[in-house]
Parts: sequence; C-alpha cells; structure tokens
Amino acid sequence: MPNKVHCAHILVKTEKEANTVLERLKKREKFANIAKEVSLCPSKKRGGDLGTFGRGKMVREFEKAAFALQKGQISPVVKTKFGYHILKRFE
Repeated sequence: MPNKVHCAHILVKTEKEANTVLERLKKREKFANIAKEVSLCPSKKRGGDLGTFGRGKMVREFEKAAFALQKGQISPVVKTKFGYHILKRFE
C-alpha cells in the first residue's frame, strides 16, 4: 500500500454537476481542461493537480478514494464537506 499518491481533482457543488463531469470524461475530454473550466478549487489553475500527498493530509472520504485508485484511474463521485469531487490518480 503506497504512503503517498499524486492526484488531481475537480470540485463542484452538486452531485448533478459531478455526474456531468463524469459523462464528459467518458467522452474523452481532457481532465485538466474540465478542471480549469468548472472546478471550484484553486487547483483548477493547474488542471486540478494537487501534487503528491500522504495519508492524513486530506479529508477522510477524499483520502480513501485517492488511495483506492490505480495509476491513471478516475474515481466515481466522492462527496465531502466541501462538495463533490472527481479524482484522477497520476502515480
């Protein structure tokens, strides 16, 4: 089990918006482009890239989803107190 992961995310207010993001990703739109367009997180400037982080650095639901992903995989919708996230793991 890795101690660190490198992820990007897209943060939106509603589950409906998150599902729309997933649909766009299924159509092969670039994750970074969607993040820059719709994400509410300041990381949107970097295409949603959060860099590398270890365990205990993110809220529980987010961390659980991030560490469960395989390299290159995109998560289902993850709800946290901040809103709805779609994550992509780089490494």
